[in-house]
Amino acid sequence: MFSYANAVTPAAKTHLDAHLAFFNDMSRSMFRTAQQFSDLNLQLVQTMMEEAAHTSHELMTANRPTEALSAAAQRAQPATDKLRAYQQHLTRIAADTQVELSKVAEEHVESTSRTAKALAEEVSRTTQDEAERALRTQQAAVDKFSDPFRLFANGAQQWQDGHDNSARKEASGQATAAQTAAHSAQAASHAAKQP
Repeated sequence: MFSYANAVTPAAKTHLDAHLAFFNDMSRSMFRTAQQFSDLNLQLVQTMMEEAAHTSHELMTANRPTEALSAAAQRAQPATDKLRAYQQHLTRIAADTQVELSKVAEEHVESTSRTAKALAEEVSRTTQDEAERALRTQQAAVDKFSDPFRLFANGAQQWQDGHDNSARKEASGQATAAQTAAHSAQAASHAAKQP
């Protein structure tokens, strides 16, 4: 079974940890912003519901139509002010969120870029080492199997050299035997000449 533990290098782990820290801080900031928006919306809805209930109570208890119109007109201005305050609060939350996200990004840029550089250097070094190893392996394979007839020719040459050596030895042995026989014959003829 393939082990993934060897595939994750220390530089890659450090880089992933830096990215996770960055995304965690960003998520925390975004969650805080969503919570503020939610609280603001709930507050607005609650206030508007209270105002609507109060206005409808006044409209129902009004004795004359002019009192009902007067009560509705009196409630219109505060509702507009509350919507304006809501809009300003939304703008403030958005601006605060932007500042906070910029601060989080600024805090993590240095560590993330440092770990990315280390990871890139490690990947480059590993790739270069693997490429050199593959090139050496390929060169060895090419050297070994580049010419299958060369191996046969080398074997034939070695056989020829061995055969030539044995033929030379045999010829040398025969020459030595012939010389020995010639010497023996010469010695015998020399001995025959002597009385």
